[in-house]
Amino acid sequence: MARYSRNDQAGVELPKAKLNRESLGQALELFKYLRPYRARFGAALLALMAGSVLSLAFPYLAGRIIDGVMPTAGAGSGHLVGADRTALLLVGILALQAGFSYFQALSLATAGQRCLVDLRRDTYARLISLPMSFFAQRRVGELASRLSADLIQMEDTLTTILPQFLRQSILLIGGIGLIAATSLKLTGVMLASLPVVIAIAVVFGRRTRKIWREAQDRLADTATIVEETLQGIVNVKAFANETYELQRYHEGLGKFLTITLRGARLRAAFVSFIIFALFGCIVLVLWSGAHMLERGEITMGGLTRFGLCTTFVAGAMGQFAELYSQLQKAIGATQRVRELLREPVEVETHLGPPAPSTLPRLKGEVAFENVSFTYPSRTGVEVLHEVTLAAAPGQRIALVGPSGAGKSTLISLLLRLYDPTSGRLLIDGRDARDYPLTELRGQMSMVPQEVLLFGGSIAENIAYGKPGANQAEIEQAARQANAHDFITKFPEGYATLVGDRGIKLSGGQRQRVAIARAILKNPAILILDEATSALDSESEGLIQQALETLMRGRTSFIIAHRLATVRHVDRIIVIADGRVVESGTHEELQALEAGVYRRLAALQFRD
Repeated sequence: MARYSRNDQAGVELPKAKLNRESLGQALELFKYLRPYRARFGAALLALMAGSVLSLAFPYLAGRIIDGVMPTAGAGSGHLVGADRTALLLVGILALQAGFSYFQALSLATAGQRCLVDLRRDTYARLISLPMSFFAQRRVGELASRLSADLIQMEDTLTTILPQFLRQSILLIGGIGLIAATSLKLTGVMLASLPVVIAIAVVFGRRTRKIWREAQDRLADTATIVEETLQGIVNVKAFANETYELQRYHEGLGKFLTITLRGARLRAAFVSFIIFALFGCIVLVLWSGAHMLERGEITMGGLTRFGLCTTFVAGAMGQFAELYSQLQKAIGATQRVRELLREPVEVETHLGPPAPSTLPRLKGEVAFENVSFTYPSRTGVEVLHEVTLAAAPGQRIALVGPSGAGKSTLISLLLRLYDPTSGRLLIDGRDARDYPLTELRGQMSMVPQEVLLFGGSIAENIAYGKPGANQAEIEQAARQANAHDFITKFPEGYATLVGDRGIKLSGGQRQRVAIARAILKNPAILILDEATSALDSESEGLIQQALETLMRGRTSFIIAHRLATVRHVDRIIVIADGRVVESGTHEELQALEAGVYRRLAALQFRD
């Protein structure tokens, strides 16, 4: 039977697409990735076709061998000479076929894998170059599937499914031609019985796949339980819910077992039917052939040839249903990848070192002029309403206000993750949209509240601010961020692996690594998103010192929930309901009797 794709084996059921002129035309567009390797791919297909044709020589020559060893009237003792020659010829053909198969498999794998590497690279490049509006409307799992399940399905199509489809087509057409040339009467008997068997097999197969998919869904549910439990293991233990989680997992396994056993019963019935039906067809053909042999209507070699060809034809017909299903999945996969490749990007990416910046260092003057903004995924909700504010070069601006007021949205606009719906963002007196996006962001840096570190070493995470930085630069940035001392206490120093998302480091250590990364980047505009929240007093003091070093001489925007951290900034902007409602220093805003800032401050501290 046809091989299931690795996606099926992994429990990933890809959606199918209809096979028509339009879907096939769209799929063929991605075959442009085969152009650099078309000579090798074409040679592989020719070798495959040659090998398939040679396969048909096996039943034909096998029949000649049988006829060669059967004594006939007037034959002498040399009647075996023809059989010997035929056998040697068959061995030679088998050796040639093996050579074709080796060349075909190797060439298809080489061309297919090189083609898929190019396609994976371009898909990933397109993915990371897409705007935030794209990511806001899609799940990470869906996008990851484009690079995994969809491209694996396309790989299977190039290296296995398409060659198998061609091979089985040749075997089916050639096999029917050989059995028709051998005996039209037996061909009629065979063709009358096989379609019924195949039709029932297809029905069984569809039902079995449906149950199998349902079983995989239930198994995926249990995997979700395990993932959630392990991710929240602290909560599980804190609430003493080990028994509850075990019960949930047990119930999920019970559902999986029920469906699996139902599928096992159906598969057992299917296997029994196939054994009975196929061998019944063979018995029918042999019985009819025996009577024809007795009447001299066919030779023993002809009957052998017919039986072997019938096996080829039945095998090919049995695989077409699964191959067709896999082709549908492949077309669906190519459509989804093609959709991704056609998405408009915000920046162009390329391999190799980044091009040198042509943008002079920014002064850091920032101005929002009557900026309004609505997220593309929430078109009915205006998040910012005609916001106007300005920051002079080197100023420290704090953004405060209730949660959901629009502070983070302003920062997203400053980073040009989104563009204003109306109004303008000016940087050094020039519309931000007029700057090359990569070079503009290259002069900004952000230290977030929740620091995300990559799974490599501490040195690699710091160097992310300036790819290619040498060890001396990395260590200098770490010293300025008050991170050098704790880093050197690790046995492996800067080579210490931080673990997934930086889990091996404490919150304060992660924050200082992030500050070192920002220092190394040497930005003109700095964004701090409550960078000292949820830290102990000692860590907060060290980080505050590092932030003072980082902010020196840079225009800084500080999102603050703890107002004690922004008392001494140059200006505090109070945002509420997407509008700037107050602006001034700490002392000026405290003097406003009915002010929002004064109300927020009263909840946190007393003067």
